[in-house]
Amino acid sequence: MSIEIVPLGDSAISISFGNEINESTHHQINHFSQNLRRLKIDGVIECVPTYTSITIFYDPIKIRYSQLEKMVYSLMELAVNSIPLNPIVYRIPVFYGGKTGPDLPFVAAYNNISEQEVISLHSNKEYLVHMIGFVPGFPYLGGLNKIISTPRLEKPRAKIAAGSVGIGGDQTGIYPAEVPSGWRIIGITPLTLFDIENVKPSLLSAGNYVTFFPVGYEEFLAIKERSELKKYEVMTYVKGEQIT
Repeated sequence: MSIEIVPLGDSAISISFGNEINESTHHQINHFSQNLRRLKIDGVIECVPTYTSITIFYDPIKIRYSQLEKMVYSLMELAVNSIPLNPIVYRIPVFYGGKTGPDLPFVAAYNNISEQEVISLHSNKEYLVHMIGFVPGFPYLGGLNKIISTPRLEKPRAKIAAGSVGIGGDQTGIYPAEVPSGWRIIGITPLTLFDIENVKPSLLSAGNYVTFFPVGYEEFLAIKERSELKKYEVMTYVKGEQIT
């Protein structure tokens, strides 16, 4: 793997962990970010991870580039040899198809499979949360089965419902709010992914995993009601362990 460290202007530094989007690269970036935050370096303002790199914004009055670069190199060595520690998998219920999953028929037809096969392939998978972005609480999920990879809409929708689950190319994700979208919407979750009133506003974090499970419409409504009343506990398990 080729690692590159370059300055961005006079108040930021970019660390590239290569150009391949995969779990190994993600775990290295996540480990690096955690170690950097633990150091609480005076002058470091923010670190922003992406699929294959991380950018550190800093105050050049408080810390020089050369000082930060030395710290980055030492943290890089730890990150490259890191081992992921028991990530949590969140089980997300989804009502597939219908009016809230209008693109399910297209995804099936485009890939020459049945709608039920799309649901099965989409739900029988553990997706890595690479990062949270676009809007607060939106998880960029890696690991979509290429059999159901589908191009984005030619003309994005002006608004989709909060909780919509979509496919965009080789990615899948969950929209936490009503926003425009060019992705193919195949279903909807009754869960609230982002609540500013919570101590932890975003349900998911980078490094978590997500797996979907299909529910019928009546169960969707029941979970939605409990979720809105904050009486629904999201099911989780430790990756690698059997679900009981």
